[in-house]
Amino acid sequence: ASDGPVTVGMSLDIASIDTISEINMDYTATIFLRQRWTDERLVFDGNKSLSLDGRLVELLWVPDTFIVDSKKSFLHDITVENRLIRIFPNGTVLYALRITTTVACNMDLTKYPMDKQTCTLQLESWGYNVNDVMFYWARGNDSVSGLDTLRLAQYTIEDHYTSESEAVYETGNYPKLIFHFELKRSILYFILETYVPSSLLVVLSWVSFWISQSSVPARICIGVTTVLTMTTLMMGARTSLPNANCFIKAIDVYLGICFSFIFGALIEYAVAHFCTLNHPDYNNALMYGHHMHECEEEMNGIVTTIASNSSRIKRRKDSPALAPTPTSGGEPGLAPSSPTASEPKTAEAPAELFSRCAKNISILRKILRSINCCHVENPHYIDNYSRLTFPLSFIIVNLLYWTYYLYF
Repeated sequence: ASDGPVTVGMSLDIASIDTISEINMDYTATIFLRQRWTDERLVFDGNKSLSLDGRLVELLWVPDTFIVDSKKSFLHDITVENRLIRIFPNGTVLYALRITTTVACNMDLTKYPMDKQTCTLQLESWGYNVNDVMFYWARGNDSVSGLDTLRLAQYTIEDHYTSESEAVYETGNYPKLIFHFELKRSILYFILETYVPSSLLVVLSWVSFWISQSSVPARICIGVTTVLTMTTLMMGARTSLPNANCFIKAIDVYLGICFSFIFGALIEYAVAHFCTLNHPDYNNALMYGHHMHECEEEMNGIVTTIASNSSRIKRRKDSPALAPTPTSGGEPGLAPSSPTASEPKTAEAPAELFSRCAKNISILRKILRSINCCHVENPHYIDNYSRLTFPLSFIIVNLLYWTYYLYF
C-alpha cells in the first residue's frame, strides 16, 4: 500500500498437539493459521463475501509468513490443498491454512518429572520488513483457541498468552508474533512407574534387619536381589531419555538415594556379621571390658611406682643438704664437694624420666579409650539401631527431596 505498511491480523486454532518429545526437544502440532489484511485492489460492490478456490492464491498477494523454529512442516493436501481464500466487499482478504509442524522447544529437565516447560510458536515475515508489513494478534490473548479442549498424555496446559515483537537480522527488522504456552507434566504416571517401586525396594531391604544374623544366605539374598533390582530400575529410567542424560534429573537423584539406602543395608549386614565373628557373644565383650579395666589398673600402678621412686630420690637429695657436718676444725660445714656436685644430676634424671613416662602413658590411655569406644559390645545392637535409623533417615530425606523439587 502507498500510505504505509500492510497490517496483517493473525489468529490460530490449535487442532491437536500430537507429540512432545524430551529426546528431540520439540513438539508436533496441527494448527489452523488465519491471516487477514486489506487489499484496496480487491474492493467490489456487493453485500456478501466471495469464497475462492485455493488454487487462485497464485494470483493474489499473500504475506510470506513462516514458522521460525520449525524443523519440519507440511500443508495438508487431502483431498485438495487445505487453503481458504475469502474476499469481502471492502477488500479484506481472509487466508486460512491447515498446517502440521514440528517446532523446537528448549527444555530444562533438571526437575524431570516434576518440571514445567514453556514452549513457543513464533510467526515471522520472511522477506517483508517492518516498513512493508506489520503483524498483530487479531484478538489479543484470545487470538489462539483450542487449547482448552486438548487432552495431552503427560502434560496439562497451565497457561498461554501472546506477545508481539520484532526480529532483528542483518538484512533488517521483521515483524514477529509469539504464542507462549506452559506445560506441566503429570507426575502420577512416574509415581506409579518408578517412585513407588523404588521406595518399596528400600523397605524390602530393611526386612533383613529382622532376620537373625546367623541366617547368612537369607540376608545376603535379600541384599543382593534388591541391589540388582534397583540397578535395573535405574537403567530403565535412563534408557527412556537417552539424549537427555547430560541432565542430572530429579528422578535420577531419587533413584540414587534409594540405591544408596539399599546398598547401605547390605553393608550394614557385612559390618554386623564381621563383629559377630570377632566377638561371638556378649560374655566375650564383658571379658574384653574387664581386661581393659585390668590394663588400666596396671598402668595406674606403674604411674604410682614411678611417682614413689621419684619422691624417694628427692628425699635423698634433700637430707644431706639439710644436715650440717663437722669439719676437721670442729666447725659445722657441708659434706665433701664430690657428692654435692653429682647430686643434682642424679635427681634430675628420675624427674625427666617420670615426665616422659607420664606423657606416654596418657597417650596410651587415649588410644585404648578410642579403641574401646569403637568396639561393639553386642553386635546384635547394630540391627536394633538400624531398624530405627534407616527408616527415619529415609523419611527425612524424602521430606527434603519433595519439598525442594515441588516448591523451589
